[in-house]
Amino acid sequence: MLALVLFLGGMLSAVLSSISGLYGDEQGSLAVALVYVAILAVPIAFRRRWPSVTAVIVSVAYFLAVTFRIPELYAGNIAMFIALYTVGAWEQNRRRATIVRIAIIVGMFAWLFVVMFQDATQPVDPAFSRAGAFSPFVAYQLLMIGVNALFFGGAYYFGDRSYQQMRERAALEERTTELEAEREVTAAQAVALDRVRIARELHDVVAHHVSLMGVQAGVARSLLDRDSAAARETLTGIESSARTSLNELRHLLETLRSPGSDSDPDTAPTTHGLTSIHALCDEATAAGLPTTFTVVGEPDRDPPPLVQVNLYRIAQEALTNARRHAGPDATADVRLRFDPDAVELEVSNTGRRGSSTPGLGQLGMRERAAVSGGTIEIGPRARGGFLVRVRVPITIAEVTRV
Repeated sequence: MLALVLFLGGMLSAVLSSISGLYGDEQGSLAVALVYVAILAVPIAFRRRWPSVTAVIVSVAYFLAVTFRIPELYAGNIAMFIALYTVGAWEQNRRRATIVRIAIIVGMFAWLFVVMFQDATQPVDPAFSRAGAFSPFVAYQLLMIGVNALFFGGAYYFGDRSYQQMRERAALEERTTELEAEREVTAAQAVALDRVRIARELHDVVAHHVSLMGVQAGVARSLLDRDSAAARETLTGIESSARTSLNELRHLLETLRSPGSDSDPDTAPTTHGLTSIHALCDEATAAGLPTTFTVVGEPDRDPPPLVQVNLYRIAQEALTNARRHAGPDATADVRLRFDPDAVELEVSNTGRRGSSTPGLGQLGMRERAAVSGGTIEIGPRARGGFLVRVRVPITIAEVTRV
């Protein structure tokens, strides 16, 4: 479109310049002027693909047109400005862009000074007197130098500025694309982490209580015919476990469904803490796993709620695994140690070592230890049985969300 507009405007300029007799008797023909306009317009159509070649062709054509007095000036000046601007704005080889533009500008100014010298040595023109230190002739020559300096300097500056803006825009678009990709990855990771946290919490709640109810149901079935009172007491324990499980599930679901609350089950408000571990031991004893509970030391300050609930869940899962895998004659021992800067939970049991393949329970315990900023040891003991030991700093500098 720009080349077409330049061609039509150049044809009009050539016709009017030819009719007006711009160069007098030395003026070239109109046919040559029309060919010249075509030579200017055609390279402009491909200026972004070959900017340097376009600038050279237009500059040579303009030089020949003025030298041979071809009757057209305005389209040539406009084409020169566009060509120089295009080299600065679109030439990817910046060294070539600089060399081409400087060569054209130096050539044009050399040509200008040659013409000025020729005019200075020609007979005096009455319209431009050379008398005085600042004569009309000198003023006219200075005006030509100033106009050309603004013309070529403007084309050079605006071309470079356009190229720089284009690079900044490309960098911004690339960064925007990267941020969009990062946002999608972050969103996917957040969803995955939420799924892991919900799965971990559901496993801890359901596995513990269902396992306990299963053991109690077996005891009740064995006592049903010979000790109805004991069977009734055991069934009452099953009912209590079921109610507790339902309450914890309801609390978890309410937390997840409430838009204004914390959707992370690990950090949501809870009644479970270190003081609830003793009740866990009583439940394990009632379910047929004699369990002792010992507290070593006294805390200087209460651990954060996140640490307390995670230690509670680890103890819960460890006792659940002991009931399931240790065997009928196994016993368990739970110890809670308080150091000045850390709290340590140890759950050990006698009997069989349990499953050699880590399941979801062990994975959940490791995740909870990592969330609390601590370390955990899970594995069989040399003298028999199984051991779970976790140590967590009381003051957490940075909690890793897993």
